[in-house]
Amino acid sequence: MCLLPLTDDTRGILNKPLFDAMPKGAVLINVARGEHLNEDDFLNALASEQLSGAALDVFSQEPLPAEHPFWQQPNILLTPHVSAVTSVDTACEQIAANYRAMQQGQPLNNIVDVKLGY
Repeated sequence: MCLLPLTDDTRGILNKPLFDAMPKGAVLINVARGEHLNEDDFLNALASEQLSGAALDVFSQEPLPAEHPFWQQPNILLTPHVSAVTSVDTACEQIAANYRAMQQGQPLNNIVDVKLGY
């Protein structure tokens, strides 16, 4: 399962060397970023049965074009980039908590580090 942020180090990380290191017949789940996946390596891993299937929620091009080969693969579950539904209540609680922390000069939660890229 890939949940990584997309950085220069993780772009294309789902590739032949990784698939070859996985147990034969493994299933790939990618709910992170489409650019993690080397699509040619992935399709070859499916064809060779190194991977038995996948669940993909993200793609290098979204929406996934109608002619894309992923649509023709019966062992790929495709979802429309909705790996999780945001709860309005929890999101509002997090925003309010960070606002209060900011007003009190306390550290904020879930800070994005622009230098790291996530």
